[in-house]
Parts: sequence; structure tokens; C-alpha cells
Amino acid sequence: SSEPSSDVDTLLAASESMEFPIFVKAVAGGGGRGMRRVAEPEQLREAIEAAAREAESAFGDPTVFLEQAVVDPRHIEVQILADGEGNVIHLFERDCSLQRRHQKVIELAPAPNLPEELRQKICADAVAFAKQIGYSCAGTVEFLLDTRGNHVFIEMNPRIQVEHTVTEEVTDVDLVQSQLRIASGETLADLGLTQDSIKLRGAALQLRITTEDPANGFRPDTGRITGYRTPGGAGVRLDGGTMVGAEVGAYFDSMLVKLTCRGTDLRAAVARARRAVTEFRIRGVATNIPFLQAVLDDPEFRAGNVTTSFIEQRPELLTARRQADRGTRILSYLADVTVNKPHGERPTAVYPHDKLPDIDLKAAPPAGSKQRLVELGPEGFAKALREQSALGVTDTTFRDAHQSLLATRLRTRDLLTVAGHVARMTPELLSVEAWGGATYDVALRFLHEDPWERLATLREAMPNICLQMLLRGRNTVGYTPYPETVTRAFVKEATATGVDIFRIFDALNNVDQMRPAIDAVRETGTAVAEVALSYTGDLANPNENLYTLDYYLKLAEQIVDAGAHVIAIKDMAGLLRAPAAAKLVTALRSNFDLPVHVHTHDTPGGQLATYLAAWQAGADAVDGASAAMAGTTSQPALSAIVAAAAHSERDTGIDLQAVCDLEPYWEALRKVYAPFESGLPAPTGRVYTHEIPGGQLSNLRQQAIALGLGDQFEEVEAKYAAADRMLGRLVKVTPSSKVVGDLALHLVGSGVSADEFAANPAGFDIPDSVVGFLRGELGTPAGGWPEPLRSKALEGRGEAKPETPLSAADEASLDGDAAERRSTLNRLLFPGPTKEFAEHRDKYGDTSRLSANQFFYGLRQGEEHRVQLAKGVELLIGLEAISEADERGMRTVMCILNGQLRPVSVR
Repeated sequence: SSEPSSDVDTLLAASESMEFPIFVKAVAGGGGRGMRRVAEPEQLREAIEAAAREAESAFGDPTVFLEQAVVDPRHIEVQILADGEGNVIHLFERDCSLQRRHQKVIELAPAPNLPEELRQKICADAVAFAKQIGYSCAGTVEFLLDTRGNHVFIEMNPRIQVEHTVTEEVTDVDLVQSQLRIASGETLADLGLTQDSIKLRGAALQLRITTEDPANGFRPDTGRITGYRTPGGAGVRLDGGTMVGAEVGAYFDSMLVKLTCRGTDLRAAVARARRAVTEFRIRGVATNIPFLQAVLDDPEFRAGNVTTSFIEQRPELLTARRQADRGTRILSYLADVTVNKPHGERPTAVYPHDKLPDIDLKAAPPAGSKQRLVELGPEGFAKALREQSALGVTDTTFRDAHQSLLATRLRTRDLLTVAGHVARMTPELLSVEAWGGATYDVALRFLHEDPWERLATLREAMPNICLQMLLRGRNTVGYTPYPETVTRAFVKEATATGVDIFRIFDALNNVDQMRPAIDAVRETGTAVAEVALSYTGDLANPNENLYTLDYYLKLAEQIVDAGAHVIAIKDMAGLLRAPAAAKLVTALRSNFDLPVHVHTHDTPGGQLATYLAAWQAGADAVDGASAAMAGTTSQPALSAIVAAAAHSERDTGIDLQAVCDLEPYWEALRKVYAPFESGLPAPTGRVYTHEIPGGQLSNLRQQAIALGLGDQFEEVEAKYAAADRMLGRLVKVTPSSKVVGDLALHLVGSGVSADEFAANPAGFDIPDSVVGFLRGELGTPAGGWPEPLRSKALEGRGEAKPETPLSAADEASLDGDAAERRSTLNRLLFPGPTKEFAEHRDKYGDTSRLSANQFFYGLRQGEEHRVQLAKGVELLIGLEAISEADERGMRTVMCILNGQLRPVSVR
């Protein structure tokens, strides 16, 4: 090494006789401060200057020296005790090789895999050095050991070191007490210590628990400790002094506590350390615990094969683990909802699950439509449906019913709660419509759930009934067309995850837009393509000149030619009246061999009569919802359908009592979701005039309220009808219904009539959806383009944006495994909501496991809230108090989490 100096040029001259790499070290240094490793001569000046600045800042002394570097060495230090009479003993060695930026992270005693002869030689050199300089008290003599077994002296620390605990554990000597007694004049003999009395007992290691964030360059974190739970047990030692409420500032050492674990050998000590580290719960600040866990899991570390390059050679250790912190994140979410009440107070004290019938959920559900589909295949399944006399029934409560009544807000947990009962009590159902439509978007955007997880768990809960979804043709579950690659990947993954029946439709009844989806479903070889003709108008009316019986039969012919297994009549607004239903179903049955499945909304209140007319005309299946979730903008009640067909040739075979026994659950659940009610208290005959689809009618009312037009909703309805006529009487279903709705709200908000708008559309801020429709982005409407409105509205506007092709990376991801494909589909279909979903899970964890009351309304005092994070992992949470807001607008929510007081700050 060179002579110490603060002059850069002097040090540069001294380096000329040294081999690189070398170290620049601060004379007054420690803890890795003022230290730099330099690989090339041209890097030396900058390294000296940086190390000197750091040394002066940390120790008040910029003096540094140069030292020959030993490449990939072990760092071995020997603990000594020396008294004032010249007696020196060693307490064996510690291995401090595991370092980050020359700062020790984990220390081991004794040094593993060290030959006994070399151990004795290193320890003897340490004792000789201390005697030579006349040292007294406790100290550490430090060496580097190269790969050839050669050791070189680097420095002596004349003090008790952080890692002294491992030596105490393996020698049973209290080093701190010994130092104090020697300093007060006692000798080693007075302490009863001789070299022969010092024996090694097992092995120990020390880990420093710090507030450093490994994934962020080990940057020290600051903040208040909101949760602090430590491990314990035999062989576990803690040296620290922090607590809940302690403030970790920027001007103190980042170490919170030292964990020292002892065992009969290194393997036992490491095993104990792995358990102890896992038991730590430190919340409120980031810690290095995930990094320490990764190190302890490394097989080379467990074998004792460590050098000073260990961490540098394994960058994956920095990100191999992430602290789950599930309890704190869930608690943060609950505290925020409790304080800010985004949905108001909890509307009911009733727990819906208490209303479920007591049945044996461990018993396997009876075989049902799912097993028939597997046995017969899609064509055979459809043929059997056509030939059976029993009326097939689809339960829409899991999807369309709550989309129409409760803004699609029902959460997966509440569906799963009843799914097992549905599977066992109503196994005769044709299908359960549980996915698609708006549920995909809303799950990501508002419920912060993964829609694929919903589908997979419902499939598992109802293994005996076909699961059905609503597929928007080339739009899949989105609002614009996507490349056919996306459609195929979506259908493939949906089928693999659990969908059996795909109800496919297009907003303008364009079969070419549905064909890629139909082809994709048929390619699965296992799923049923139920293709819809979307119904509007009144074909029984002699004055109907657009949506006539001939129109629907030609459409049905195209649907059959495209490869449909089932024809669906999709009546979105409840416009299909009994005479029209009888006429249309009779014609479809006469002209085609496929089964006919009728879907309607009960907005006008008389759609049970439509169903009766339809199945008497030969319809093979109808849709219904549990009575508590039926009527108005939803479907007719299941109980009414089952009762109306009972004891007739078309008897559904479904147990009416079972259907009724499930209603109290849905009734109680609907009360929990009261803030999301559609606001339509009763049927309305006005739907025959405005023709607003059921799902849109509830959403449109909420949009009108948000725009301050809630008291003018009759005007909104009138303008909707006028906008529809202006656009050419469209088939109104997502997304074409949105076009009409957006224009209607614009007309009401602008205070203009449809005629005024049509005369000069360019004079108004036309909604984007309307412009896109007029450009042809949704296809061509059945009645042709509204002219001259279209030309006037598009004058001066550019062409429609071309469809964005998929990148090679996206195409590769769609061909990847299920997890990668699902993640890519989420991002491609709904990039914004998918990003928000990921941010929510990153911040709060998986909130889908919360009950609806917890998720929407937060915590209530006096109640113990249970949150199951995983099977066998449950949180017990209580609310103690909420403080007043401080000057920053922050409130402190005092909670009890698994018996520990946890403060949470909420704005």
C-alpha cells in the first residue's frame, strides 16, 4: 500500500509501482465510506477525488491511501482481546465476505470451509500483530484471503464491531462486558479467559435489517414505522431498539435491528435465519428483508461458498423477491375507503351469505349441460337442444342482470359465494351467462379484478353447467374492431379457461364482422357458437319497412351459412312483443334446423308473455334472472319462467322451489350494491318509443345525472329517439347504442333540437363516437347512410384511423403461455384500465378477496373484519379510532391487525 496523503498527484505517482486493480481507502474510514475499487489507471484520479470528498464529509478527514486489490477474495477478520499486561487471545475468526459496496451485509462465525491449519495461522498472525503494537481491549484484525489460500493484512479496527454478536454466540464470551472490564484495569486472567478456554460451539450468522430498498439501489427509505413484529425462539438473538411509531429519518444509520441466529452447524444456523427473517413484519418503510431472503435461499451461500464478489456476481438477488406486505396494503385500502367513503355509508347490516340454503357443498354437483357438451360435441349439443321438448333456460344473474341493474358492479367473490349452490340446486340449467359484455372492462376499471381470474374460479365452482359469454364480434369485449389474431387468441384462451357457449353479435348485424369470431369458436372444436340477430323495431307492425321478417330471415340465413350452432334472438330493449316473437320464431324454425335461443329485457314489464309466445312457437331456450335481480332493464324472472312452463310439454325440469330458495341471497346482495342501482323503479312503456337497450337505459340515466340532466331524463329519452331517427334507425346495441346515447346527451346539453343539429352538424362539437360511426368504423347500417347529415358532419374531417397492426412482440405474447396471453389481451383490449388495475394491485394488493361491504364501504367500529388472503392465511382487522385531519389534510386511522396496533395515514 502507499503512504496516506490528501494530495492527488502524490497518490497518482505512488500508483505507478502498483498493479491494478487497486483500492482507494480513507485513513479514517469505515463501513465502506471513502472507499473505491479502481480497475484502470485512467479511472484513478476521479476515484481518489470522490473517495476524499466522501471521507471528508463522513469523517472530517480527506486523507486516503492506495492498496493493492486482491481479486475475488474472502474477507476474514479475527476477534481479539488484549489486557494491559500484554496478554492477547483470539476468539477465532468471522467471515465478512458478503458485502455490498464494501459494506458488510451478513457475517458468519466461524468462517466456513476454512482449513484448520489456515485458521490457526490467521488467528496466530492476528495475535502477533496485536502484541507487536501493544494493543489492549477488544479489537478486530482483518485479512483478505485469496483463491490460493494466501492471506494479507488490510487493517485493524480498535473497537467492538457491529458483527461481534456472532463471535459471542459461538464462544459464549460477552465481548462488551469483557472490553469494559479490561478498560477498568482487569486482566484476562481476572476474566477467567485463556486461549485454551476459548472453544468454538456450533455456527452463527448475523444479518443486518435495514431500511434500504434493494430494488432501488439500496437507497435508504424514511418514514414512520407502522408495524413492527419480530421473530423469536431458541437460537434467535435480536439487537435493536425500534418500535411502532418510530420515525426513521434521513440523518441516521439505516439499520433497524441485528438478527443473529445460532445452530449446531452452518446449515442449522441458516435454516433458523431463514425462518426468523420470514417472521419479521416491518411496515411503513422499505427494508432489505426480501434481499436477505434471496441470499439465504442461494445454494452457494448455504454451502458457505462466499467471496466479496458474491452479491456483485448475482444481481438477481436484488429483485428475486419482493416483500409481500399484503396486510399493510390491504389495510391501506380499507383505511382510505373508511375515511373517504366514495360510496357513502354501508346501506345494510345484512350479510347475504346468511341467506343461502344449507346444502352439502362438499358433495359433487350432478352432471349437467357441461357434461352433455363434452359428450356430444358442439353440433351434437345443438342438435339435442333442438330435439328436446324441455325448454332450455340460461341464468343471466351472473352477467347481464347486474350489468343492467347495478352498473355491472357485482364482484367475483359475491358470485362465487352462490355459484356452488346454483351448480347443485339448479343443475338443469342450459347455461349460466357469467362473462363478457361490460364485465371485462368493469372488472379491470372499477372492481380492480382480473376478469380471467373470475372466469377460472367460476368454472371451478360450477363444473357441471355450461358457462356462456357475450362476445361483440370483432370487438371481442371492447368497443372497436381488433385484428383477427386478437379475436382468435381471445376465443382460444376463453375456451381454455372455461367458456362453453359464445353468444356472438355485431352492433349493426353485420355477419362479416362476426365471422372471425364464429370461425375462432368453431376452431376450438369444443365450444358452441351461438350467433345473434339483434332485434329492433316491430316486425308485426304492417308499417315496419326496415326491420321486417324478410330482413331477419336473410340475416339468419347468413348466420347459418357462417357456421352458427345456435341462432339467438337478441332483444336488447324489450321491443320484441308476443305476436312478433311467435312470427319470428315460427319462421326461423321452419327455415332452419338450428335451435333458437331468445333473449330479452323486461323494460316494458310484459316480456314473460313474449317468452310464452316464443316457446309455444318452438323456441328452444330463453334467458332469465333470479327474481330479486329480474324485471325492468334486466330479464324476466327465472321463477316466473319455470312456473309458466311447469306441468306442460315445455317443462324446464328445473326445481321451482330451488330457484325460489336462491332469491333471498340475491335480494340481500342487491341491497349491498344500492349505490349502483339503475334508478329505474318500475317498468316503462316509453321504451317502445325511445328503444333504449336495457343495459344502456340504466347507464344513460347515471350519465345524465353526472351531467346535471337527471331531472330532464324524459327529454333525454325523447332526444335519444330523435337522434336514432336522424342516424337512420340503427340496431341499438353496444357500441351503436353508445353512438345514439352520446348524440342524445349532446343535444340535451346543447339545448338544440335534432332538426337544428341535422341542418348544420359542423356547427356543433360532435361526439367522437358519432364521428366514428359516420366514418364507417362500425360498419354500414341496415337503412343506409343518413344523408346529407353524414357528408355535412364529416366535411373537413380526416379519414378514419387505420386499424393498428399488432407488433411482433404482441403476436409472440399471444402465442405464449396462458398468463402471458391473458396479460397481453388485457393490455390490447383495455390499455388504460389494465394499467390502472396493475397500479391498484401494486399499491393495495389483491382486493378481490375483500367482501363487498369491505371493498365499497370500509371498516366499522365494533366489528372484527376477516380478510382471507389465501387458503389458511387470514387477517383479523378492527377499527379503533380515526383522528381529525391535520394541517396537511391527513387523518390517522388506528387499526388492530392480527392483534397489533397499526396506524395508517390517509388523506
